[in-house]
Amino acid sequence: MREKDCIFCKISSGEIPSNTIYEDEEFRVILDLAPAAKGHALIIPKEHFADIYEITEEVACSAMKLAKRMAVHMTEVLGCEGFNILQNNHEVAGQTVFHFHMHLIPRYQNAKNEDILVWSHETFSPEEMEQIRDMLKQE
Repeated sequence: MREKDCIFCKISSGEIPSNTIYEDEEFRVILDLAPAAKGHALIIPKEHFADIYEITEEVACSAMKLAKRMAVHMTEVLGCEGFNILQNNHEVAGQTVFHFHMHLIPRYQNAKNEDILVWSHETFSPEEMEQIRDMLKQE
């Protein structure tokens, strides 16, 4: 299913041109127009899902398998020293296009955006950690 006003639906269907580096029946992988690093790409499902909460498990699994294949290929071709696979959900987490997508970001030593994913660490007491653990624990 496609959303008529979704930019990623239009890109994934080919309605809007893109720098496509991979395509199959389920996904299109394009170079990001505002890259964090050389080779920064996006995996975009052709079917519309707003985020991780909407995507089916089957498509999510396929997306992760594709991310692994693309990361290996991109590392070999680009010679990067590391790799980030990033997926944001909801505005508070940095999602700006509300069509599920995964960022493939090759990482290079001494690059402009070397610290792109650095955050300040929070501290929780042992009791708070136990409480969080108990809330999240699945049987």
